[in-house]
Formats: sequence, C-alpha cells, structure tokens
Amino acid sequence: MANKIKYGVKNVHYAVATIDENNSATFGTPVALPGAVSLTLDQEGENNNFYADNRVYFTAFGNDGYTGSLELALIPDSFRTDVLGEVLDNKGVLVENQNAQTVHFALMFQFEGDEHATRHVIYNCVASRPSVSGNTKEAAISPETETINITATSIYLSALDMDIVKARTGDNTDTTTYNGWMSTVFVPTGLPTP
Repeated sequence: MANKIKYGVKNVHYAVATIDENNSATFGTPVALPGAVSLTLDQEGENNNFYADNRVYFTAFGNDGYTGSLELALIPDSFRTDVLGEVLDNKGVLVENQNAQTVHFALMFQFEGDEHATRHVIYNCVASRPSVSGNTKEAAISPETETINITATSIYLSALDMDIVKARTGDNTDTTTYNGWMSTVFVPTGLPTP
C-alpha cells in the first residue's frame, strides 16, 4: 500500500563524490549525519513559454537541481573534514582552511510515512560553511542547531545515457535495494524494456 502522508526527516547520510570530466560520479562509503532537525530543498529551474496562435503553445520546465538547507543538532567533525575541507591538526584541533574547496557529495535521507519510510538520494551536492552562533544559557536550556546551505545539480549516468539529479524509493522498490539504501549510494543500472 502507498503512503498517504509523510513526516519526520531522519537517517541522513552523506557520501563523498568524485566527479570526472564527463560529469560522471563515483561515491565513497556513506557516513551518518545524526541529529537531523529539518531539510528543505527547493527546485531550481525556470519554465519557458513559447507563444503561438495568441496563446501559450508550448511550455518547457528546466531542471537545474535544488537549493536549500539541512539543519542538524551539530555538524559532525567527519563532515567538516570530508566535505567542508577543514583540517584536523596534530593536537586534534579543527582548522578552517580559507582556500579549501568544498567537496561534492551525495545526500541520502528518509521521510517517515504512514506505511513505509521513503528513502531519497541527491547525487551531486555542495555545501556552504555553517554560521557560528550561540546564546547564553538561561533557566531552561535551549539547544542551538547548525545549518548548512546545499546546492544540488545533476551527474551524467552512462547506463541510462541521461543526467540525473535524484532518486527515491517507491511502492515497488525491491527489498534488497531498500535495505541497502544507506550502505552504498544507489545508482540506477537500467530501465525496464518497453
């Protein structure tokens, strides 16, 4: 049965991506990003209208990926070194390198549902450095969170001969694929024959 609702983001992971000159990607082993508070990714791309016969005759929608943010209880050191380019010195101190280039990564996550959690992967993400903020402790402790801004674009997948941005599980996803979703980055290998 299909989900009727979705709620609650959890099970967030990232996997470092190596993008080659053809915009194809290979992925490292996924690493957990615990403490997900919220995830918002808005579609990017414009619609183009072609007018003929005094009306909109044809409309094409561009897909330029997504932009948005991921809010976490605390960004783990592994993400800071693997993706944001921070360096861990010989005394265990994280040092921000001004010249570091952010590393591409796949972002995996799931939304809970009334029947089954839907799992997603976005293939080609880059992230901004988080802001630094904090407040004084008052009578009740209110946890502070950290947010990274994310831009996601496509990768080229030769097996399908197309540029792909994201994938998600559905009602008919096989059990092996679903259960292994957070262990390796899912990459489609083909389409059904017509």
